[in-house]
Amino acid sequence: MAVEITWWGHATVTVADSGVRVVTDPVFVARLAHLRRRRGPVPPPEAAVADVALVSHLHADHLHLPSLSRLAPGTLVVVPRGAPAVVPGLWRLTMKGLRIVELAAGERTEAGGVVVRAVPAAHDGRRLPYGPRRTPALGYVVQGQSTTYFAGDTGLFDGMARAVGPCDVALLPVGGWGPYLGPGHLNAARAAQALASLAPACAFPVHYGTFWPFGMDAVRPHEFHSPGDEFARHAARLAPDVTVFRPAHGQRVCPEAAR
Repeated sequence: MAVEITWWGHATVTVADSGVRVVTDPVFVARLAHLRRRRGPVPPPEAAVADVALVSHLHADHLHLPSLSRLAPGTLVVVPRGAPAVVPGLWRLTMKGLRIVELAAGERTEAGGVVVRAVPAAHDGRRLPYGPRRTPALGYVVQGQSTTYFAGDTGLFDGMARAVGPCDVALLPVGGWGPYLGPGHLNAARAAQALASLAPACAFPVHYGTFWPFGMDAVRPHEFHSPGDEFARHAARLAPDVTVFRPAHGQRVCPEAAR
């Protein structure tokens, strides 16, 4: 399993495989609208060094234009089909030398030594005022020497494992940025159910323990702190053969070497 995973916080992860650096849903700031980064430093410039950036859906904590603008010219930015029509700022990024590719579920693109395949997600990832049918949320499978599934934001859905296919690494959202999770999300328990059906060699919980709304430090704080540990506990029961890694923000993990 020749892959290296670095979690920068929230849904931002660098997947290094076959000499290609892929960054997911890049957010490189301390503050995002009403959210502030409560754990982990702001990702260093190294986090913006990527050959490919994957954007799973159009919510501002996943599609963050100022962070995308920090990527170097020539970086391939993969977005859900129709996204540039809804978020015109994406086209402006092309004037900075970024390359935009739109994918729908089932479509793929290549970059260096990896293939990126878009897969469905059960999440309302719209950018208001446009509806979810205009730009459905996606997950992505990155296939190089290893196969890594990045779920973006999603709930459980029928056929998830079939759509994703065999994978070595699963990057699964296990929380959110507020005291409650609405529909179309995985909490720790549901993420472990997804893990059991996906049956990868290893998994990383993401999308928790980074951003929290201003003024809500004392409101259900366990919803912020606990999802990673809860996911590992549920995974040990439902998917005991899967190795769960819980890196600190900015920590680099080579799963093959660590197992």
